[in-house]
Amino acid sequence: MTSDVRIHASWKSRLQAEFSKPYFLELTTFVRNEYATQTVYPPGKEIFAAFDACPFDEVKVVIIGQDPYHGPGQANGLCFSVRDGVRMPPSLLNIFKEIQQDLGKPVPSSGNLERWAKQGVLLLNATLTVRASSPGSHQNKGWETFTDNVIRVISEEKNGVVFLLWGSYAQKKGEIIDRSRHLVLMSAHPSPFSADRGFFGNKHFSKTNEYLKSKGVKEIEW
Repeated sequence: MTSDVRIHASWKSRLQAEFSKPYFLELTTFVRNEYATQTVYPPGKEIFAAFDACPFDEVKVVIIGQDPYHGPGQANGLCFSVRDGVRMPPSLLNIFKEIQQDLGKPVPSSGNLERWAKQGVLLLNATLTVRASSPGSHQNKGWETFTDNVIRVISEEKNGVVFLLWGSYAQKKGEIIDRSRHLVLMSAHPSPFSADRGFFGNKHFSKTNEYLKSKGVKEIEW
């Protein structure tokens, strides 16, 4: 799987040990078979798009999602993000509504978050692949172990990163983050089922920028 996908060299060097572990070899076999026999998202070459778009040295913010979108043409390898021209899913629309409330920015016409990734926002799903129309279908196959290690590496090797943990799943996954070195912001998930219970009004976007500014780091253009 790793030989034929693009993953930025800054990540490859740090994650190389993971790629040869038994769990990852099993995961690779499973994922290859799924792509060969099923419709799977995102497209194979975009599995590691989050890492490619946001090199390790440039990570300022980490947003943790759960699964890629499982509808046709939606997932592009970045959590919460969709391709240009694709209708925004409800969670993403709620994220933009909070940005509008928090920072006064209009809701954009495109839900493609590559522009965030290029500014140092790692948009990390816990599970990097999913079978079409089948949410959760690639959970507990090894991806979570891999992405836990990604979070651990960031926590241990960097300082002053902002982690945005929305919903209980992301919060549990973020328990390994060293809070003495990083800012961890938590709230309800932006899903329509929970956004009114603490996602709206969390001001995570202005708080992130205030923290980055206090560290002398360029703010994110949300």
